[in-house]
Amino acid sequence: MNIQECTEAIRTKVGDSSGLNAVLKFDCGDDGKILIDGVSTPNTVDNNDRDADCTVAITLENLNNLLTGKLDPITGFMGGKFKVSGDMGVAMKLQRVV
Repeated sequence: MNIQECTEAIRTKVGDSSGLNAVLKFDCGDDGKILIDGVSTPNTVDNNDRDADCTVAITLENLNNLLTGKLDPITGFMGGKFKVSGDMGVAMKLQRVV
């Protein structure tokens, strides 16, 4: 999936309420960014680059693996497949949106 397809997949999973109560950004470097605004009502998912409570630096390939279930969020983090900066409490809620 490309960044737009990943955005749509996340938008579908998030729906109107992600339960995050925070802003989470997936930063795929040159491939783009996906921002989940879990504070707004309804929640929104877009490709804008703005400040987030938690940022997940991840390759597009590993994001695809997360979204398709080939990569478990905890295993991915522990195995260095992605890095998390900011509020780790938000990162712990990652399984709600992928």
